[in-house]
Amino acid sequence: MTVTGRPERTGGAAGRYWHRADDGRLQCDLCPRSCRLRERQRGLCFVRARQGDELVLTTYGRSSGFCIDPVEKKPLYHFLPGTPVLSFGTAGCNLACKFCQNWDISRARDFDRLQESAAPAAIARSAVATESRSVAFTYNDPIIFLEYAIDTALACHASGIRTIAVSNGYVCPQPRAEFFGHIDAVNIDLKAFDDAFYRKLCGARLAPVLETLEYLVHETAVWVEITNLVIPGENDTDDEFDRMTRWIVAQLGADVPLHFSAFFPAWKMLDHPPTPPATLRRARDIARANGLHHVYTGNVSDPEGGATYCPACGEVVIGRQGYRLGDWRLRAGSEGAGCAACGAAVAGVFEAQPGDWGGRRRCVHPAH
Repeated sequence: MTVTGRPERTGGAAGRYWHRADDGRLQCDLCPRSCRLRERQRGLCFVRARQGDELVLTTYGRSSGFCIDPVEKKPLYHFLPGTPVLSFGTAGCNLACKFCQNWDISRARDFDRLQESAAPAAIARSAVATESRSVAFTYNDPIIFLEYAIDTALACHASGIRTIAVSNGYVCPQPRAEFFGHIDAVNIDLKAFDDAFYRKLCGARLAPVLETLEYLVHETAVWVEITNLVIPGENDTDDEFDRMTRWIVAQLGADVPLHFSAFFPAWKMLDHPPTPPATLRRARDIARANGLHHVYTGNVSDPEGGATYCPACGEVVIGRQGYRLGDWRLRAGSEGAGCAACGAAVAGVFEAQPGDWGGRRRCVHPAH
């Protein structure tokens, strides 16, 4: 699908991953949509546009805002717990989810809402100045602003700052390898375990997302966690929870953390009720029964579903109340992390002591 109309911003950074098709259109090869663009057309993502004989990223250096969040909000529960992360996004998305919680950003055609501007080096400097341990590409999918994200990741790594991507995983193999080669941790939004759901509610397909997950776990050193937004009446059956979690254990491994998150009415799905907490607990029970070690419930108050347990003895190794850390019974060092009670390994990227950022959120303005 393409969108006709002059891009809202002239210029932009040269885009990668495209070629000229036989009919003269420029085909974007970034994601499986393979949008073919004539002059003055943009892809479905709204931000990759044809200008003359090249494809450009119209949002390079522009953001919908910068905030410091707890890393647990991404959500990442096994990556530098308790530490602050400088988070930002741009506009647009390569999916068309009818239930999008950030629809005012991801479906935005009005580029005037990109109020902030910052060069990659300025973002890295801001992360250092605010004592953020990482920078997260989030709020909308970073795949579509790949060039900006990679340049920012390079600047961050040069300053000792790690990088996080919050992504739908809908990307082609070659750009996938380049993009995730600059990422330290990722949360992939596995929206359902049903291709019909993806086609009906997201305008996409399931298979490329599963391929991305397998690639990340088996071919990279990126720390991976998964989120499944549970929508009443759409992807909340025991059968789907069972099939999805069995696949995760078999294809990705029992140590990949899985977050079941509550849906709240949004965008074009205002007629669906919020997810009952009991549904999330049921999903968690099924996942744990199928062998997953670390399963969480999100967007609800559930201390049991927010805690990290030792996969061997079952003791709480990290307690949580919302985004705040509680009990810390983890021994971490150069050899990895283990349960303080029994010594069994706990998968993740941990340091000897957790951070103390808590649940705070603070907006910042990177200096140019």
